[in-house]
Formats: sequence, C-alpha cells, structure tokens
Amino acid sequence: MTQRTENLTPSGNNTILTEEPVRDSSIVFISSRIPTAPKEARMTDKVLFVDDEENILHSIKRDLRKRFTIHTAGSGAEALDILKKEGPFAVIVADMRMPLMDGIQLLGSVKDQYPETVRLMLTGNADQETAIEAVNKGQIFRFLNKPCPISTLAISIALAQRQYRLITAEKELLDKTLKGSITVLSEILSLASPIAFSSGLRMKPVVVAIAEKLQLLNIWQFEIAALMSQIGCITLPPETLNKVYAGQKLEAQEEAMYRDHPHVGSKLLEKIPRMETVAAIIAHQLLPYASFAEYKDLKEEVCLGAQILKLCTDFDSLLHRGSPRSAALHNLQNRTAEYNPLLLNILAEIKLIPGSEQLVSAYIRDLSVGMIAEQDIMALNGVLIAPKGQEITWSLIKGLKNFSQQVGIKEPILVKTRK
Repeated sequence: MTQRTENLTPSGNNTILTEEPVRDSSIVFISSRIPTAPKEARMTDKVLFVDDEENILHSIKRDLRKRFTIHTAGSGAEALDILKKEGPFAVIVADMRMPLMDGIQLLGSVKDQYPETVRLMLTGNADQETAIEAVNKGQIFRFLNKPCPISTLAISIALAQRQYRLITAEKELLDKTLKGSITVLSEILSLASPIAFSSGLRMKPVVVAIAEKLQLLNIWQFEIAALMSQIGCITLPPETLNKVYAGQKLEAQEEAMYRDHPHVGSKLLEKIPRMETVAAIIAHQLLPYASFAEYKDLKEEVCLGAQILKLCTDFDSLLHRGSPRSAALHNLQNRTAEYNPLLLNILAEIKLIPGSEQLVSAYIRDLSVGMIAEQDIMALNGVLIAPKGQEITWSLIKGLKNFSQQVGIKEPILVKTRK
C-alpha cells in the first residue's frame, strides 16, 4: 500500500503528492484526522470533480458523498456551465488529461472567472514542466497523482475547503467591516460638510455599476474610492466648495487648493491597511484621460478607477446643478480628451433609477431611509443640511430631527420615494 507525501513545487505554496510505501494502519490513522468543516459550511462548501472518465466520477461520488457535497462534470465546458449555473463552489478538482479542454486550461479559466474557488489537479504526469505551467496559469492549490487513495483525496479536499473559508472570511471582513466603517464615516462627514461628502454617496451606485459592467475584480475598492473621493475637501474653505459645486470660476489660489485635494485625501487614506489602491485611485482622480499615457507605471486598476471617478464626479456635478441626464451626457461626450470613451459609453447605457418612483412632500417625522432629497434641505437660519440628490440615511434623519428641535427645518421637503 502507498501513501502520498508532500514535496514543494517551485511556487512554494503548492504541493505535489507522491507515493511512498507505508503500512495499512497509517492510512486509517490519516483518514481519522481528516479536517472536518462546521455543519453549516458543508452545504455551501461544494466540490466539483471534472474528469472525462465516467467510472472515476461515479467512484469518487460514491466514496466521498457522506463527507462532502459532490458535483461532477465530464468535460471542461460542462464544468464551466455548472460553475455558472450552480455556483459558488468552494473547490474544483480537475483531471489533467481531457479532450478539447485540458485541466490546465480549465483551471486557468476558473481562476479568472471564479478566483475564490480553490483549484486542485489530478494528474498522472506530475513532471516539473506540467507543474510550473499549472501553477502559472491556474494557481493550483495542490497536485494529486493518479491513482489517488480516497484518504489522501479527502484530506486534500478538506484542506482546500479550509483555504476557501479563509478567502471568503477575508472578503466578508472587507465587505462587512472595512466597507461598513467607511460608509458610516462617509455619512458622518456628509453631515459635517454636506456639499462635498454627499456627492460620494450619490456617485457610489454609478461607480459600482460601471465597475460591474467592466467585470473588474475587487469592486469594493472602487466603491470605497467613490465614498472617500472628496475627503481631501475637508481642508477647503466652505466658500470655495460652494463655488466649485455651483460651477463658478475659481481664483488662482482657490484653484490651487482644489487641485490639491486628491493628494490630501490620498495621504489620509494610504495609512489604512488594504487601502493603498483606493488611495492611489483618489490621488489621480482629477487627471484627464489623455494624461494617463504619461503614467506608464500606474496599475491598470488605478488608472481605470481614477478615470471612473473623474467621469462620475463631473457627471454628478452637472446633475447637481440642474442639467438633465441627456444634456449632462452630451456635455461630457463633447470633451473627448477628458474622459475614457469606453466609460462614457457605459455611463450612457446604465439605468440606475427604477421606474416605480414618485415625488412626495414629506415632513421630518415622515422621512425614511432610502428616500432621495429632491431639493436642498435647509435649516431656518439658512444653513445647508443636505443638498439635493442626497440619499436619506439613518444618521441624516437623526441630524435633521436634532436641527428641527434646536433651530428648525424648512418643511415640507420634496423627496423621491419608491412606490
């Protein structure tokens, strides 16, 4: 009897399992130590086996069905179809030798389309050249030699599931903790400086829609960049901000201060772990599209992110000043050197406003989260509380109630609400 032992490939993080003689009892011992997933994770941590030999798929499903949720595919094309229709999958195990699409090609496609799915390869040809190609194209988590004992296979799948849970846990941390914290910070700042920071809240869904249309990875970075795009404006005098958003001409000193706000915002954010890309996007947000040819060292995601921010910021400013959507788009399309033409086309296509909305006049007590202000919300003493277009959030409602009790709010307020 044989057991597979691990030898590091040149990548350092991936392993090839090879054969060494062992006693029968050692297989039982290894099997008894297979890591197990929590009960709630077992149904979501699905495993997809891909092999063109049907008898092997039947054998694997029979032997592992009590430990894992197993799906099978007889070809690379079928596997991609299953991933699209029945995903997400925690693990995919693919045979190296298959007709039309081999294991390296399949796992390379999986890496591009479903990067969180952990990839394993079954191969009878574990030579160094195959290993290097698989690591480079598919970033394989582990190699398994055929024929592979069920105990070894089960251990490898369990470890791959654990890796998947680590990856998804990190994503959840980013989605629910970092992004949530930034959203709260943005809402608070919008109360302190409503003109500057409310634009980030309005821009966010447009930025996300463009990023999704481009199928960009790590969309959370573009979302946070939108929310924090104006954070450097905290250094600007209110009078200067008012002139910027009213479209008035700035004095030379005011223009210099405004042009510096992306640098200030970038410096504030780059000190936060995992925010380096976001900080770089914000730093370059005022550059016209034609200027990016001079920045050859910038990462593509930074260039695209900055171009998206510039487009969405200027589009939001035009809408905020009262331009109809069609007129705003026409204005941007006439400035060919300023904006990425691909992004302009996407912006023209996306429709974010549902048709089932209505305008209502509401008092402070009637406001609810999700409504959109259709006029500037002003205090009785003339202070701007929230500009037209800002989404009504829980924190804004609390602030409006406080202002209403202490100073007074001009009511009723025209808001947009879903039917």
